Amino acid sequence: MCLGIPAKVVQIDELNQGKVDYLGTKVKTNLALLEDVKIGDWVIIHAGFAISKLDEEEARETLSLLREIAEKG
Repeated sequence: MCLGIPAKVVQIDELNQGKVDYLGTKVKTNLALLEDVKIGDWVIIHAGFAISKLDEEEARETLSLLREIAEKG
């Protein structure tokens, strides 16, 4: 199973590469598939690429559900 995980954009360079924060862990991400991504935006990451944007409420709700699933597993 593949999951797209919400993460917050914390850094962007001139080549549309950046870093996102996964609950405190910062990872490199390619932002080239999305337009108008800014620092502070929430995005869905899959296989190292940001594939969609979402608002903060949706991101926090999704992360909460993922934590709940992990605790039950």
